[in-house]
Amino acid sequence: MARNKEYNENEVLRKAMELFWKQGYEKTSMQDLVTHMGIHRRSLYDTFGDKHALFMKALERYGEIVETKMDTQVKPLDSVKQAIRRLFEMAIHQNEQQPIGCLTVNTAVELSLHDEEVTEKVVEGFSKTESLLYELLLRGQKSGEVSDHHDVERLTQFIHNSLVGLRVLVKTTDDKQKLENIIDMTLSVLD
Repeated sequence: MARNKEYNENEVLRKAMELFWKQGYEKTSMQDLVTHMGIHRRSLYDTFGDKHALFMKALERYGEIVETKMDTQVKPLDSVKQAIRRLFEMAIHQNEQQPIGCLTVNTAVELSLHDEEVTEKVVEGFSKTESLLYELLLRGQKSGEVSDHHDVERLTQFIHNSLVGLRVLVKTTDDKQKLENIIDMTLSVLD
């Protein structure tokens, strides 16, 4: 007779996600995961598979969380410029309980050259953000809030690159004014 799980699967996945986010994939050992998640090694393997499979599930969960935040905190804003600013501010004003930076960007830097499955997941996450930016910029051009002399696709690529760069920079500085200045300068191209 199979035993019932003595843990909440979503909660332990969240804990794994946070540990990978804080330490990175390579630095996180199976023992680190077992200890941080508070479950037995056998339960970890039975529920999530090996370390790589667990990491992929954690990366997917992170993507779901980010998408929910974009849907609830960015898309509903009437002002396109405010929506884009909010997206950038989400990168620099994080919850103090969260690790610094962005798990997707951290993963891109750490693993994308070595792991095709990870690269696909990172590209998927980046594509969702670029799609949101494209929609916002197109809407902004139609409403006159964003200058129509820009090619929307190229502008999307530029804004997304700035956002990714900011997500890396936030790991190296706590100078909020510097980060806000970068946001202001990036958004100034929309005029």
